[in-house]
Amino acid sequence: MFEVLVYVYENYWQGDACPEAHQLSRKLTAVGFEAEEIQAALEWLEGLNIAAQSTQICLPRSGSDMLPAGQLAQPAIQAQSQNSLRVYSITEQEHLGREALGFVSFLESSGVLPPHMREIAIDRAMAAPGNPVTLDDLKIIVLMVYWSFGEEPEALVLDELCDDTQLRIAH
Repeated sequence: MFEVLVYVYENYWQGDACPEAHQLSRKLTAVGFEAEEIQAALEWLEGLNIAAQSTQICLPRSGSDMLPAGQLAQPAIQAQSQNSLRVYSITEQEHLGREALGFVSFLESSGVLPPHMREIAIDRAMAAPGNPVTLDDLKIIVLMVYWSFGEEPEALVLDELCDDTQLRIAH
């Protein structure tokens, strides 16, 4: 499944350029991916699409931003307080593993993975195969979360997400 996701990211790096699921499935089949891999990736991408579209940050409104009388606000996610703490359930800890959770914490503390994107990355990691999820697979998931928002990570973040840490030489 992750090979399919990497292919989609590399070939449709602007998320809005990605074809509909049926057409994408045909293109992936033509490239040589197996039907099971394609189906798993398309289901995973559908979950990502739903999560990204339904995520809105609700920031405090100023007086001029108030909604007209009688108009209901769209459901939104409250912005995370600076003093809040994300506690991972036992199921999340087991499925994500120590290495992946450490990497999520690193990205978050570096300020490159905002809370709403973190939650989508965790949700999509929980929907991914593997127990625990490998660090390389988590990096692909984070890239796909950025992709789903139509954002490209900063160069250093992109390097960290795409770099094979196995080939690094310690100084």
